Amino acid sequence: MKKTIVSLLVVLSVSAFTATQKPKWVSLFNGKDFTGWTVRGEQVKNDYRIENREIVGTSKPGSQNTFLCTEKEYTDFILELEVKADTGMNSGIQFRSRSLPEYKNGRVHGYQAEIDPSARAWSGGLYDEARRDWLVNLKNNPEGQKAYKKFDWNKYRIEAKGRQVRIFLNGVKTTDYTDTLQTSGFIALQVHGTKKERPMEVRWRNIRLAELPGK
Repeated sequence: MKKTIVSLLVVLSVSAFTATQKPKWVSLFNGKDFTGWTVRGEQVKNDYRIENREIVGTSKPGSQNTFLCTEKEYTDFILELEVKADTGMNSGIQFRSRSLPEYKNGRVHGYQAEIDPSARAWSGGLYDEARRDWLVNLKNNPEGQKAYKKFDWNKYRIEAKGRQVRIFLNGVKTTDYTDTLQTSGFIALQVHGTKKERPMEVRWRNIRLAELPGK
């Protein structure tokens, strides 16, 4: 009985300590240049530039998906950033993603937090880029479908811890998914390819990440 009580107290103490730990945030973008980032894509036709300490991605007519990727890979983390996109385009935030020569000639693949300003309104859903497609859509999540703000900045929070992935959009939980396929990889900002006749832009700012301790 005493051993049980002692064990319980230890577990409670560790849980309390973990709960009070504050994330140690680091900025992934210095606001001045693309140090720590690299562009990948099947056809690097889209471009990225820096404006007012924001990353601006431009989707050009006839382009394919392009990705601005961190050079460092991450396993367990919390990622927060803000995004504002042209209402006519689709985009996403890659995480735990890879680019391998032996997989589709280096095509970027992995988890993606969806940015979807369209009437479908699946922003905050979980897509598996170049692999399994939709893992979590928002068909049965009306509250989540209302979370995205068109013509304004939107705050994404992505929590990846072990097998669990959770996505919050403007404070609303849009994804809670458990998976074992990929547990580490780079972060990337996607500029989706388009067949439309006009260029479209997506902007990101305040990109920060806190790595979480492993088991």
